[in-house]
Amino acid sequence: MQNYKLTIAYDGTNYHGWQMQANARTVQGELTRVLTLLDHRAVTLHGAGRTDAGVHAEAQVASVFLQHEFAVDELRDAVNGNLNRDLRIMRVELADSSFNARFSAKEKTYRYVICTAPVVRPADFRYVYHYRGTLDVAEMRRAADLLIGQHDFSAFTVAANETEDRVRRLTRLDIEEDGHRIRITAAAEGFLRYMVRTIAGTLIEVGRGRRSAASVGAALASRQRREAGPKAPAHGLTLVQVDY
Repeated sequence: MQNYKLTIAYDGTNYHGWQMQANARTVQGELTRVLTLLDHRAVTLHGAGRTDAGVHAEAQVASVFLQHEFAVDELRDAVNGNLNRDLRIMRVELADSSFNARFSAKEKTYRYVICTAPVVRPADFRYVYHYRGTLDVAEMRRAADLLIGQHDFSAFTVAANETEDRVRRLTRLDIEEDGHRIRITAAAEGFLRYMVRTIAGTLIEVGRGRRSAASVGAALASRQRREAGPKAPAHGLTLVQVDY
């Protein structure tokens, strides 16, 4: 048995997220289908993170044990040849038997992109949240600074989260402005469900002047979901990097 590390890119528009579901098309489901076909047996694919429906990835990582030995490029091409063009394995590497894409990960980085132009280019509309207007980026940065560090992020996840421990250490929350593009980059060892999208949605409210930067710190301290802003739309979010 050989353990393989897969680096994966996908357009999440037509997927019901990463995690396999019985009656829905998912990224994990499509990859598992093809790998099972190639290995002539049921395989178990572990992903670094569970992206939501509509969320994209530039470098999702998965690991899988296969009984058949493949050259890394051969496996990449064989899998890609059985997938739709909106899902691709970009790289295959041999991995140590102890490697697990989820449990071996040290940090994940997500990027949320907002476009404030009057019109979004057709090539971009699937990958940015379109907000026609001006956002106060300086105030958004002040709010973002209050979230960096180790906190209980209960206010920024679903009210009935399956995870009892909601403490996470946010190591990075940068906001960059480039013309009509605003990029929010968040990095942490792990994220709660909808955490990045809720942070982005809350920061957008700050940028619109609907709430103050201080209110974001108050929402964090409250640990109450109702005190934070709405989830930003999924299509603006991309998993860009997983560090090991």
